[in-house]
Amino acid sequence: MTVKPDWLRVKAPQWERVGNVKEILRDLALNTVCEEASCPNIGECFNAGTATFLIMGPACTRACPYCDIDFEKKPKALDPTEPARLAEAVRRMKLNHVVITSVNRDDLPDGGASQFVGCIEGIRTVSPHTTIEVLIPDLCANWNALAVILQAAPEVLNHNTETVPRLYRRVRPQGNYDRTLELIRRSRQLAPKIYTKSGIMVGLGETDEEIRACMQDLRNVDCDILTIGQYLQPSQKHLKVDNFIHPEQFAAWKAFGEEIGFLQVVSSPLTRSSYHAEQVRELMQRYPKGEE
Repeated sequence: MTVKPDWLRVKAPQWERVGNVKEILRDLALNTVCEEASCPNIGECFNAGTATFLIMGPACTRACPYCDIDFEKKPKALDPTEPARLAEAVRRMKLNHVVITSVNRDDLPDGGASQFVGCIEGIRTVSPHTTIEVLIPDLCANWNALAVILQAAPEVLNHNTETVPRLYRRVRPQGNYDRTLELIRRSRQLAPKIYTKSGIMVGLGETDEEIRACMQDLRNVDCDILTIGQYLQPSQKHLKVDNFIHPEQFAAWKAFGEEIGFLQVVSSPLTRSSYHAEQVRELMQRYPKGEE
């Protein structure tokens, strides 16, 4: 196994605070992508009292070879109590900003859009000042379903690009690069006051030139926020890491992203799509969306 470089080591979390978050999640029978996807930042985020909630899971209808979430061809029916339980967790954790993501539910006609809406509305009811970010799947290009989510008015609409076009067939075989860009483009057109966001993982064999081209593609569809982080192999059965990217390269991508017009670029080895997502509140104050 390839030895991780020093810059990928994380501090041991304060388990008292982490345990409190886990207790709330278990009590309300909720899943988090922090746990399901084996995120390296789980200690830091749980210690800060933040979590990225994983709805409609924990099993996914796609089997991407980089992802640690379980695959299930025919997952369980949606739980109508999930939105209320998630909203209660937000209330108990006193979250100022919450991230809601989901597994792919290609078995559902709307890809799960209605469940996202239920969660957004539930949070608005119990915690109206909490800002909401949704990290959604591609919905199999069901743009009516996308419109339904946008009408619920989350502050941020996130959909991850994941990798460069050349690697899609190997890394994201059921995804489509152009479809991802189209989702972000349509989000901007349908709801110009909502911030758009995407994420890329690196270390799978892409080149610097390909990453910069991908970043430019995202800016061409008016993506506001970008995250770039190092891919880490969850287990021996997943895709291997091709190379570990040096922090200086992440800094160079951040500088390039700001130069071409992203409102925010979070780029570091340990960055994940919802890492430090609470900073979006500061971003909203600095770059308010006008009445459009």
